[in-house]
Amino acid sequence: MTPILQTRLSYDPTRPRPLPGIAPMDPDDWIIVDEAHAAQMAARGRLLAERRDRVLAMDDAALPAAQELLDAVLAVLEARPDHEVTPGQVRRPDGVTVALHRDDPMTTLGQLVQQDLCLMEKRAEEHVLTAAVLCFPASWTLEEKFMRPLTGIHVPVDSYDDSMARRVQRLFDGVQVGRPLWRFNALWYVDPTLHQPRREADRRPERGAEEADYLRTERQSLVRLPRSGAVVFGIHTSVLSREVVQHLWPAD
Repeated sequence: MTPILQTRLSYDPTRPRPLPGIAPMDPDDWIIVDEAHAAQMAARGRLLAERRDRVLAMDDAALPAAQELLDAVLAVLEARPDHEVTPGQVRRPDGVTVALHRDDPMTTLGQLVQQDLCLMEKRAEEHVLTAAVLCFPASWTLEEKFMRPLTGIHVPVDSYDDSMARRVQRLFDGVQVGRPLWRFNALWYVDPTLHQPRREADRRPERGAEEADYLRTERQSLVRLPRSGAVVFGIHTSVLSREVVQHLWPAD
C-alpha cells in the first residue's frame, strides 16, 4: 500500500523541547487539515469499518463529555470555509459527507477530523481515559489503555517516573478553558504505516535513526471542555520521508 506522507509541517520536529515540552496553542489551530487529509480520512474510514473494536472505545458514563466534544469540534468546523456544516451532516474538504450521530459521538468524530481524540476525565486523583477514537496509534493499544489513569497509560515509558507523573497530572489539572496547550514528539520509523498498535509486553525494536526512512511526529493538543471539565488529548499524526526532513531542516 502506498504510504500516506506529509511534505510540510508547521514546526521543526528535529529540535525537541525539554519534557514535557508544552506551549500555548492558538484555539484556531486545534483542528488541522493538511495535504494528507483525504488519504488519512480514507484510512480512518477503513479502520472504523473493519477494526472498530480496536480503534474506538467509550465508557457509558462518558457520553455527555463525548457529546460536548462533538459540539466543540462542530463549532470549529462551522467557522471554516473548508467544511460545510448543515443540520445533521458535515461535508468534508475531500467531498465526503458525514452524518452526525449524537448517540455515537466518538465514531462521528473519527469520521470528521484527521486527528485522534482521547477524552480524559478526572476520576479520584487522576485523569482517566474514558473515551477515544484512536486510528493511528504509535506503538500502543487502546484496549490496554482504556479506563486507565495517566500513570497506567504511560506504562512502560521509561522516562515517566513519579516526578514526571506528578508534573503531567498538574498539567492536566491546570489546562484552562479557552487556553489550550500543545506539544510534539518525533521518532524515526522503518514502517510508515499509520496504524501501528503494539502491546506493552511487545517492546518496540530499538533502532537508530540511520536505519529508518520515515520520521513520525505527533502534534498533541490539550483542550479543556467547559461543561464537563474533561480534557481532550488530540493527536495529529504526520509521517515524513527522510528526504523531505533533510530538505526542510538541513543538518547544521
